[in-house]
Amino acid sequence: MRVAALLLAASALTGCAATPASTDPQDQFFAALTARCGQAYAGKIETNEAADADMQGKAMVMHIRRCTPDRIEIPFHIAGLGPDGSWDRSRTWIVSRTGNGLRLKHDHRHADGSKDEVTMYGGDTATPGTASRQEFPVDAESIAMFEATGRSVSTTNIWAMETTPLGFAYELKRANRHFRVGFSWDRPVSPPPPAPWGW
Repeated sequence: MRVAALLLAASALTGCAATPASTDPQDQFFAALTARCGQAYAGKIETNEAADADMQGKAMVMHIRRCTPDRIEIPFHIAGLGPDGSWDRSRTWIVSRTGNGLRLKHDHRHADGSKDEVTMYGGDTATPGTASRQEFPVDAESIAMFEATGRSVSTTNIWAMETTPLGFAYELKRANRHFRVGFSWDRPVSPPPPAPWGW
């Protein structure tokens, strides 16, 4: 009896120790980014459109700067586009959990730390996506902001993020528009860049 009881207790403890990983693709996506929290990586623009001519050939860094169980902040730095040809540190991608999925917002600041006229725009996932790719169609709040500021061309935006064994990518698509930047896990940046403007 005593041996049986001990075996039963050991079995119960083993079951408690082994917590299975989530099979939800959004949980897996979020966990993959969180696992690299604090790290920064070099990358480059991968598309070639006239609207992005000033970014072509520029050094770029993404920094998974701060993570909580429900929010990940990823500043995006671009060399040569800031004041006097310095780094542009105006952009931070914010991925957060909602009751129904994931949300992407874009925090835009000026060099003095003040908020840009167009900031905190983005959208929520409409499908489960995959562990490696999540898409964020533009939300109603952002559509209203775009229309109020003369940017109605952006009211059909769909943003996407990818995290794979090779690296990370950020993408924007709409009719006649495609912007994509990619970053390689094998190109770490150390030390990471300074805080983005206003943070």
